[in-house]
This record gives sequence, C-alpha cells and structure tokens, in this order.
Amino acid sequence: MTTLAPRENPLLFGHAAAEGQILDALRSGRMHHAWLVTGSPGVGKATLAYRFARRLLAGIHPGDTLAVDPASPVFRRIAIGSHADLLTVEREWDEKKSRLRGEIVVDDVRAVSNFLRLTPAEGGWRVVVVDGAEHMNRNAANALLKMLEEPPPRAVLLLTCAAPGRLLPTIRSRCRRLGLLPLTQSEMETGLSDYLPDTPVLERSRLAELAAGSLGRALLLSEEKGLQLAALASEVLDNVPDLPKLRAFAIAEALGGRAEDRFTPFMTLLRDALSDSVRRAARGSSERLADVRPLAEWVEVWQSLTHIQIETERLNLDRRQALLSSIALLNGP
Repeated sequence: MTTLAPRENPLLFGHAAAEGQILDALRSGRMHHAWLVTGSPGVGKATLAYRFARRLLAGIHPGDTLAVDPASPVFRRIAIGSHADLLTVEREWDEKKSRLRGEIVVDDVRAVSNFLRLTPAEGGWRVVVVDGAEHMNRNAANALLKMLEEPPPRAVLLLTCAAPGRLLPTIRSRCRRLGLLPLTQSEMETGLSDYLPDTPVLERSRLAELAAGSLGRALLLSEEKGLQLAALASEVLDNVPDLPKLRAFAIAEALGGRAEDRFTPFMTLLRDALSDSVRRAARGSSERLADVRPLAEWVEVWQSLTHIQIETERLNLDRRQALLSSIALLNGP
C-alpha cells in the first residue's frame, strides 16, 4: 500500500479514545471552537485532524466512527486541497534551500482571519488546520491567539502540535486538548502489515521497535533504509570508545552526502539508542556504556549530539564533519 499524506489518508490506526471524544462532541451539538491535537511526530495527529475536518464538512450524522467514504466529493476535494471551507496552515517549502521553512509566519496566520470572515460556501462549517503549530513564530502565535479569543460562529480550528510546551500558554488554555499516545505493538503491527505487506515480518517488527509507537516514523524509516542506519548506530555505540578512525571516516562519508540525506535519521537513531541504553543502566540493567563512562556524562553527550544535529540542520552545515564530531564525542578524549 502506498503511504498517503494525512489529507488523503482514510485510515487511522489506534486513538479510539480521542476519536470517541470528538464523536461525543458532535452528538451533543456542543462543538468547541478550537482543538489541540498533541503527540509525538508521526503518531497520527494530522491524520486525525483531517479525519475530523472531513466529518464536519461532510455534514452527516455522526455514527460510531469519523470515517468518511473516500469516494465522497468532500473526501476527494479535501484530498486535493480544493474544498472551499477548509484552510490549511503549515510550514511552506523553501525552494532555495530545498527544505521546509523553519517557521510559520504571521502572514500565514493572517490568511486564517480573512478566511474565517467569509460565510461557509456550503452552508456548514469553516475549518482551519494548523499543522505543526509549534513552528509558529511569536507574531504568528499572537495573531492566532486573537482569533481564539473571539472565534466566529460555525468555525473550528484544529491545531496539531508535537511540542505543546512551545505554544503560548494562552493558546493552550483556549483549546480542547486531544493527547495521542504512542501506538501499541498490536496497532503498529496492524498498520505496518497494511502499509508494508511485502516486508518480512521480522523487519516490520524491528521497524515498530525503532519507531516507538509512531507509525509515521516507522514508514519513514522503511523508506530511508532505517534498519541499515540502526545497524550502523549500534555499531558505533558497540565500539565506543575504540571505533577506529578509518571506520568513522567511512561512516561519515557514506551518510554525510547531500544528494541523499541520511544524516537526520541516523543521528536520531543514534541518540535514541544512546538514550535507551542510559535509561536501562539507570534502572539497574547491565549496560556496557555504563562501564565506559558515568551515566551523568552520557547525558551530557546526548545533549551535545542533539545540539550538533539541530545546528547542522538549521544552518545547513557540513554533515560529514558533524558526524565525525559526533563520533569523537562518543569515543571521548
């Protein structure tokens, strides 16, 4: 099965409790004007938001699910971004830098104000999806706050956010919150078997383990050769503090090129593996890394690796050098 963008995806794995809260609101007729959908990246926040939007805009009585028939005109128009009563705000693509823009800016949010002033084209609701609300800069957040303080009738704002602590407290307080938990192993296996039917079961199980309850991340790892990258991350940690310099250079050369960016998934997997090892050691499990260096020092190393990854991505720095610096940190003085 082809992986679909959230606005095109009719499937939602897990999150029955969150879907139930939305259905209860629809049945009661007391619809909150703003909803904040939180959870880790790839867990299904945007998929749920568009599922909610389709149900509102379809104007049909809620049953036991938010699902709307993919053959319906509402579903098709939302999938291609042409529904007159739905507006999406998200980070735009930066053509010059070939990546998503770092922020949602105030002009993006001002478009919401203009949109909400209009009468619903189809006589029902106006819906705004702010995907990745944590990326709003200060001016954009303040502009959105004004709309939340004085919401127009028959309008619903759906904010998805992987880092709610970065939102203004006043925005959080004006939204009804839906917190999405990581998927269970059973839900992950069901989702991966649907999306990756040709992938061997053991590989799907390993992807589920690496993704820690995030179906989106598991699918992304499958596209980015995540199992190979995870094996490299394990090789680096297993050989700390004696990974040979020639091997370090080979890894940096293989992963640091810009034509096929594997830097980000590798660094994320490396930090996750280090974090898991430190947690197990802190709980009393026997971990080799605990014999190499005190746990407090490993926490500092993890923080330094995070800083290297963020700065390299933000400033588009040399990925090979960043990888060599990361391995040097792990090897220690």
